[in-house]
Amino acid sequence: MKTILALGAAVLLTFTAPSFAADQQTELINQAQSAATAWIALTDAGKYGESWERAGTFFKTGIPKNTWETGIRSLRTPLGSVKNRELKSTEYATSLPGAPDGEYVVIQYETQFENKKSAVETVTPMREKDGSWKVSGYFIR
Repeated sequence: MKTILALGAAVLLTFTAPSFAADQQTELINQAQSAATAWIALTDAGKYGESWERAGTFFKTGIPKNTWETGIRSLRTPLGSVKNRELKSTEYATSLPGAPDGEYVVIQYETQFENKKSAVETVTPMREKDGSWKVSGYFIR
């Protein structure tokens, strides 16, 4: 009888472990998405200096604040204001090209700007050493 119970417990653990891992990953994605949403709101509002300040360590070591402010202003100003932004995809990753190993969530949005009908924005939060999520990359194509 003990063998059957032990076997049943082992089978139960086998089936519940992947679900737990998936739930944990979903929670991490949700945390990263919240950080990305708050950060991109600053960028949408033209608060480029503040968006740099609230970005992650990897972002800030990769681009000086004044370079970020000048570059993002020259990129975003011609596009005009955001008319619509819809989540296209999220992907949890521990390794990305050109970036140190860590925890990332690559978030893509289908975005319509005032002067550009269709764009894809990619916002990539990275989990910091303190456990918080902060943006480590931003691209528009």
